[in-house]
Amino acid sequence: MKTVSSLLDDHWYERYKRISKLNIRSSIYDVTDRCNLRCKGCFFFSSGEHQAAAEEKDITRWHAFVESEMARGVNLAILIGGEPTLCLDRIEAFYRRLPTFCATNGQIKVPRERFPDLMVGISLWGDAEDEKILRGKDTFRISSANYAGDPNAYYLYTITPKQLGKTETIIRKIKDVGLKVHVQLLSNDEGVDGFSWRPEELAAVREEMDAMLDCYPETMISSKYYHRIITTGEMGGRKFGWMECPSVTSALDRRESRPRRLTNFIRWASDLKTMHRCCTSETRACSTCKDGAAHMSWVMVNKRAHMNSTVDLQNWVEVYEMFAKLYRFIPW
Repeated sequence: MKTVSSLLDDHWYERYKRISKLNIRSSIYDVTDRCNLRCKGCFFFSSGEHQAAAEEKDITRWHAFVESEMARGVNLAILIGGEPTLCLDRIEAFYRRLPTFCATNGQIKVPRERFPDLMVGISLWGDAEDEKILRGKDTFRISSANYAGDPNAYYLYTITPKQLGKTETIIRKIKDVGLKVHVQLLSNDEGVDGFSWRPEELAAVREEMDAMLDCYPETMISSKYYHRIITTGEMGGRKFGWMECPSVTSALDRRESRPRRLTNFIRWASDLKTMHRCCTSETRACSTCKDGAAHMSWVMVNKRAHMNSTVDLQNWVEVYEMFAKLYRFIPW
């Protein structure tokens, strides 16, 4: 029988042991329905989720809610929007109590005197030209000034088809301001012309991401196996989609043959009562979803499927390590 210890040498086994102790239990929280940008392709607004519930404004209820989430077993709060930095008191309700990650467009600087080690993921959708098309402005100019050299911040670079051949320029700019970068692919929820992926483009961007990881291993937080997963949507002969996704809200999961999934995962609306279907939106077609975190989670919950060979298990370890680094469970 194949076991972890039989497949891994001492070095890889130590890496495995470090992540196997983490027992990460995450959920996702809409901090507010408001945003200081309106990006074409943002699933939150394109799906109408900003209208699904009226946000809770009583901060005492946020504190009580976080306590109840901790009692439910959550040990990682992933805060999304709208734009969380518009409501620092709500961020603080989470930050005081448990490991917290804040996804932001970086236009408002998180005050480090108040949140010294809050992990911040800064969204970036390409070079200045593409950002102006998709987001209305060059966000990097402001976000890089706000977070240059910050050890608890990194860029979440959402690569679009328009970025083919340009990714090195972006990654070098991020390196030059002293930050790390994680990559994922645009899902183009609003069907913006020229921003949907073709098969040949997915193959090309995989090669490009692999090359960037080779060139900038200290800047990119990624793995080539992850690149393969998000560009092909396949893992071990299985196709990513509704019947495979692990990031479906547990209370709303009506799939008859349940796949392996995140334990007790819920994506909460900002009224602290309403639940959304999954980590993205009810209107996104799962077969075309390129969400990086969903695909990482798909790998992570399927350890047994990676017990076929040493290489398979090493790939699994690398993806788990990547997730743990992005959410501050282990160092860069």
